[in-house]
Amino acid sequence: MNILVVGSGGREHAIAGTLLRSPNVQQVFCAPGNGGTATMANCRNLDLAVDDFPAIAQAVQEYDISLVVVGPEVPLALGITDYLQANNVLVFGPVKAGAQIEASKSWAKDLMAEAGIPTAKSATFTDAEAAKAYIKQEGAPIVVKADSLAAGKGVIVAMNLESAIAAVDDLFNQGFNTLVIEDFLVGEEASVLALTDGQTIIPLLPAQDHKRIGEGDTGKNTGGMGAYAPAPLVTPEIMQRIQTEVLQPTIDAFNKRGIDYRGILYAGLIITPQGEPKVIEFNCRFGDPETQAVLPLLETPLEQLMLACAQQKLAEQPPLAWKPGIAICVVASSGGYPDAYEKGKAITGIESIREAMIFHAGTKLENSQLLTNGGRVLGITAIGDDFESAIAKVYSAVSAITFEGLYYRRDIGHRFKQ
Repeated sequence: MNILVVGSGGREHAIAGTLLRSPNVQQVFCAPGNGGTATMANCRNLDLAVDDFPAIAQAVQEYDISLVVVGPEVPLALGITDYLQANNVLVFGPVKAGAQIEASKSWAKDLMAEAGIPTAKSATFTDAEAAKAYIKQEGAPIVVKADSLAAGKGVIVAMNLESAIAAVDDLFNQGFNTLVIEDFLVGEEASVLALTDGQTIIPLLPAQDHKRIGEGDTGKNTGGMGAYAPAPLVTPEIMQRIQTEVLQPTIDAFNKRGIDYRGILYAGLIITPQGEPKVIEFNCRFGDPETQAVLPLLETPLEQLMLACAQQKLAEQPPLAWKPGIAICVVASSGGYPDAYEKGKAITGIESIREAMIFHAGTKLENSQLLTNGGRVLGITAIGDDFESAIAKVYSAVSAITFEGLYYRRDIGHRFKQ
């Protein structure tokens, strides 16, 4: 079968590579793809924008594509699944109504309240002065969020009132017209990506992401600077609670609202010191860079699972099969990210790497030369028997890569180093 993956990041490169491990997948097309997918065997980039739905539908017909897999949240929020389904195309990814769980934090909060899902107390504001008054009433630390999509950068964890007030002004000045302000939750973050066909929901391995740009989880929020899986923080007991208290109630709430949600439901969680899982936010797609740590460990054919979700046959699938070990992904970014950065820097050293997988994100191929083309440039993933061996492998690989301004965190996974 032929499959079209919509998107251009490291997540989409990882999805495409995982799909191609199956003998049932002849060809993967990526729209628009990146420098990595451009050079992968049996993979072809299509110069199509992720929001050009008519062109994507035409490509499905032209290339005899059996399934479309939507990577990023933006086309999902714009209704790509609805459009393609209306053209009789099988899609892995929720409809526009379901994508609201990521596209609107206030909508997600309402759904969680309705379903009794554990999360932080919050309030929604469209007026800056009202938001500031609420912050002064509640005190700090407190979390200020843009209600709508912000590429992972619309969340400010304010440890004092001054920075919380400044966050309100900053987000409104950026053009966001609605903010969600919520209690600061104490604990450790975890990511659980789950497959669902709208009835059955099956979690993948738990992961931990590193959102902050600086080592020791300091500095500005980013799209993610590294991840590892499975995360020891999420014990089998906690995972069972996540299934019964978070994942299944969310699917039940969708169904109650008449929303047929098929694809990935990603729960960003805090695990409190008492072992209580609480939802920070939901996403409507695979996480990035969690996908680059989770999918390399998956042994069950990915296209089989995606088809089961799209065809509402997930309950018929056998238990997921996983490789043993720990996978760690380290993101190599452009200097200056998450603020201004330059593009077009030559990337070298990838060809020498043997013990790690390289997932391209912000790259492009120009006259056979691989160049930087984004803030997060590469995700380097290695698998080891334990954290210590995985860390050694991944940082050995990272050290072989060079481009002007290259930056990466040196502490991904070190919390659990044995």
